[in-house]
Amino acid sequence: MHQRTVVIGSRSGLHARPASLFVKAAAQHSVKVTIGRDGQSAVDARSLLSVLALGAQHGDSVVLAAEGEGAETAVEELAALLARDLDATP
Repeated sequence: MHQRTVVIGSRSGLHARPASLFVKAAAQHSVKVTIGRDGQSAVDARSLLSVLALGAQHGDSVVLAAEGEGAETAVEELAALLARDLDATP
């Protein structure tokens, strides 16, 4: 299993637009990726409602995890996406 902790870079956290961009990116990978916060169960990164329900704010740490072929690539690409300020992207 490959996992990585990343700090949310978007000013509004994982809300509406940033969460939607993240979920779309997660759906592009063949491997299932999960995302979770401390004290909460990890959820499917392809589920917009589940990602929104995490309530992750700017500066919060989340853990991305995946297992199988392509797991490392998926986790690293999604981690890089989350670390950016997705609110600033046109």
